[in-house]
Amino acid sequence: MHRLGVTLLALALALSSCGSDSASDDASSELSVVATTTILGDIVDNIVGDGATVEVLLPVGASPHDYQASSEQVAHLQTAGLVVANGLHLEEGLEDVLESAIEDGANVFEVGALLDPLPFSTGSDHDSADSGHEHEHDSADSGHEHEEGSLDPHVWLDPVRMADAAKLIAAELEKVDPSTDWTARADEYATELLETNSEIAETLSSIPEDRRVLVTNHASLGYFADRYDFEVIGVVFPGGSALAEPSSAELSDLVEVIDHEGVSAIFGETTESTEIAEAVAAEIGTAVEVVQLYTGSLGEPGSGAETLIDMLLLNARKIAEALS
Repeated sequence: MHRLGVTLLALALALSSCGSDSASDDASSELSVVATTTILGDIVDNIVGDGATVEVLLPVGASPHDYQASSEQVAHLQTAGLVVANGLHLEEGLEDVLESAIEDGANVFEVGALLDPLPFSTGSDHDSADSGHEHEHDSADSGHEHEEGSLDPHVWLDPVRMADAAKLIAAELEKVDPSTDWTARADEYATELLETNSEIAETLSSIPEDRRVLVTNHASLGYFADRYDFEVIGVVFPGGSALAEPSSAELSDLVEVIDHEGVSAIFGETTESTEIAEAVAAEIGTAVEVVQLYTGSLGEPGSGAETLIDMLLLNARKIAEALS
């Protein structure tokens, strides 16, 4: 009996050990996806659900233009099954890291360039004496006629493009792990985004045509303007990044445009300082409000902008309230 007991105990331990190894193997084989921004992380989350682990490089509230990755995050880029990035020079502080990861064999998918990117709309060519509000929406062709550096990376502010992005990301996931129908999941989320687009259009319908002009902190609302028939007539920070510094002459010209057009709001963003925008607003003789939107990052819990869909709807409501 003693020998039988020892034998049974050894067998039980062996089976337990095998079970532990199997569980460990299952954990190590789970699909891992890294997303650069909180917005892309939310899109990936909506596609994969509990079918993969998702790590987001940028914390909530961080600007994608100047974020620097930690050494631990850099290591995760190498081991992830898929890295989802925006591209189009959005992740300026991560470009060297991403390029190095690609050279070392990392599977990096930059989705922005595949979403019919538009050239930047900065309002710099706007003639304050003859606004006309002529909107040109030849997005199907215009984006591809410009060098990459001149293209606007803020594609996520258009829910229709994000519906396409979800499907493109799902196609990449199926290359990595064909055991799951990622496309079906992406299609469900894409439908939600298209419904969001209709809701945004309804929210903005109260804004008269002659008030559909935008002044922004930096050139981030070009896709929003193109989708919902607005015109960007000026930006506080020149170029496509809030890292550039405006000159006194540029700010003076902007004040003139705002005053001439009777603009009631400058739209700032939660990821960038609005100090200069506040100074510009103070220069105007009439009351000009600085309204912060969620553009480069999702919001903190309780902000109402915790997901991409929530963020887009909240921004639309803020814009409608400021311009109606």
